[in-house]
Amino acid sequence: MPNSQASSDATGATFAVHEIGTIKSVRECIVRVEGLPSCINGQIVEFKHGGRGMVFGFNEHDVQVLVLNAKGALRVGDEVYSRAEFLRLPVGEAFLGRLVSSLCEPMDGRGTVSHNDYYSVFAEAPAIMDRIPVKETLEMGTLLLDAVIPMAKGQRQLLIGDRLTGKTTVAIDAILNQKGKNIICIYCCIGKTYSSLLKILHLLQERGAYEYTIVVGGIASCSLGEQYLAPYTASMLGEYFMRQGKDVLVVFDDLTKHAWAYREISLLLERSPGREAYPGDIFYIHSQLVERAGYLKPELGGGSMTFLPIAEILQGDVTGYVSSNLVSMTDGQTYFSTALFNKGIKPAIDFGLSVSRIGNKAQWPAMKALSDRLRLEYIQYQELLQMTQLRTSGLSKEAEDRMRRGKTITQLLIQDKNKPLSMESEIIFLFALSIGILDNLSPQDIRKFKDEFVPKVQSWYPDLIPEMRNAKVLNDTTIEKLYEALGKAFQT
Repeated sequence: MPNSQASSDATGATFAVHEIGTIKSVRECIVRVEGLPSCINGQIVEFKHGGRGMVFGFNEHDVQVLVLNAKGALRVGDEVYSRAEFLRLPVGEAFLGRLVSSLCEPMDGRGTVSHNDYYSVFAEAPAIMDRIPVKETLEMGTLLLDAVIPMAKGQRQLLIGDRLTGKTTVAIDAILNQKGKNIICIYCCIGKTYSSLLKILHLLQERGAYEYTIVVGGIASCSLGEQYLAPYTASMLGEYFMRQGKDVLVVFDDLTKHAWAYREISLLLERSPGREAYPGDIFYIHSQLVERAGYLKPELGGGSMTFLPIAEILQGDVTGYVSSNLVSMTDGQTYFSTALFNKGIKPAIDFGLSVSRIGNKAQWPAMKALSDRLRLEYIQYQELLQMTQLRTSGLSKEAEDRMRRGKTITQLLIQDKNKPLSMESEIIFLFALSIGILDNLSPQDIRKFKDEFVPKVQSWYPDLIPEMRNAKVLNDTTIEKLYEALGKAFQT
């Protein structure tokens, strides 16, 4: 029977022609179908009692269909209809402030979501000639990241580490920090519990970030098909805004669970397992996803889409199959250390294993100048700390100065969760650090300085913060005002 096509009879009435197959077997989320001789991979099929599936493979005898959402029980002998269409889902402005499923169906009980267009879920990534080099910094709101591991709009930065080390917290802080910056945020939840997702939703609502954020929920209670589809749906929603000339930030939390879902699907399909029981094409499905980030040429809209994929590892093993794949296909990685987390250093980011390969190109000149030696000084402090753990005396004057300096840097970089900092505040803190005025302060005094100094600067010099944002450099006038402000603060 031919593929789906619209025809009309002599009276002008239209009717649809489509292929019909029959369910041969049902195994969890995989259905084997007889018939459908003209089907191709990625094609959408419909089930007799409602719901959709996607062709995931075939042989000369039957077609393998991944169930996306079945409205009723699937039984052997039921009919399956093919309309020769690929998966296209609705997109539009109305999705902002909504929680939707992987099929763009509302999950928040607030009724249907109006749409502006339909986009392909598995669209091809923009070609190299359709992109331009990154040129603008993405303000993460975390001092350590903005100073040492900066992000650029259009970049793909992997957040990697053991569970419960603060990866999601840093990503959510980045979303909170985009308030008022005209950046669309998308949070994609994959394989997490519904209670975990609700906590994030409540935080976004309390902080006023929900109005510019879309939440795509591929939670653990969803089908494997929806968990597999979730990150591609999030990318599709982001592409709509990117092609409208807007900047988009997408968080995938997390791609390790996405790989688990795909591995389970592949084992149900009886595909040969490879390293760590993952199928051989696990690299392809993730690279196909992360390549969709980038900065478009003005002729194509001029928007950007930045990805923050999260990868969970076990006991600090970054050499795992999925994690090493993700490291190789992103523009840098931020490594979260369990040891640092247990010491109370939060965010627990390891300087030595973290890198941003392209973020420096878009970093503010003022931030670049002030953070130039920060990584080196901090790593030297950590090495000196390990060497002197068993020694309580006998340190040279130079070593004591380095230890004091390292402790000051550590206290300055420690940051409470869900309290992102503005770029101007971070530059002010680093300026105070660079002139050595904080080196002799106690940890309590440094915390007090971070809480109280910037509001004082705003009251003493109301035009200083706007000047710093406009110029993005520390000119003579700015430096003079900062010296005066520090003098006033430390005199009192």
